[in-house]
Amino acid sequence: MDALDAVIEIFTWLGFIGAFVLGVAAVVAWVADGTWLPAEGLVDREDEGTFVRWYDADGDANSARVSEHDASALDGVDRIGIWYRYGWRDRMRLSRRAPVLRAVVWAAVASLSLGVVALVTSWVLLFARG
Repeated sequence: MDALDAVIEIFTWLGFIGAFVLGVAAVVAWVADGTWLPAEGLVDREDEGTFVRWYDADGDANSARVSEHDASALDGVDRIGIWYRYGWRDRMRLSRRAPVLRAVVWAAVASLSLGVVALVTSWVLLFARG
């Protein structure tokens, strides 16, 4: 049983340390992402591609060309809720948070779950042996 205890101990440490490191990375990514504000965008299809146009909080008109992936999501849509980068011109996205941030947060949660499951398993084995 010593080998099993060692493996569980390793998974416990890996889970908690991984969750901490990924949590710090998520906070850094969140801060680096900046402030994004909601707006209503008008979808405009031109020969050069698909553009979204909107007015920001200062009343300035903005326009951004969307990627092919986002353009396919905007098929048949004239207006859409967007998120634009506060303090920047012509930067927008369709989701409030960056997909990278979402992935890092989920990885941190998964790592924390691994640590908790390994710790509970260690306690169960400890009490089961008496």
